[in-house]
Amino acid sequence: MSNPTYRIKPSTLQDDTDALAALKNIPGYTPANAKFALDKVQTVADTMTAKREAETQQQAALDAARDDATGAEWDFHNAILGVKEQVKAQFGGDSNEWQALGLTKKSEKARPAPKAAPAPPAKP
Repeated sequence: MSNPTYRIKPSTLQDDTDALAALKNIPGYTPANAKFALDKVQTVADTMTAKREAETQQQAALDAARDDATGAEWDFHNAILGVKEQVKAQFGGDSNEWQALGLTKKSEKARPAPKAAPAPPAKP
């Protein structure tokens, strides 16, 4: 018997649960090792159930916290986008204030290079 770090397959746990239910109907079960007495195994099963319920509840809390954090991130991002619009409207896209927000001034943007004229077709 080992205690590895990976999860047991749900089908195996279901088989174990079914075995425990069957064990409850075996009259005269008295194991040589008291560690495997019905009441001890039932306690282990109850502990597993409680731990799995706690895991499910904590996962739900984590999911809710992640959703709250994601919403707050979007609120912050949208607020900064609004700030950028307001700075551009108040000071212009070529201002030092615009640049202070980490944006490129309009006058410092590279201008597009003119397209080269297409080469005339070669005459045979």
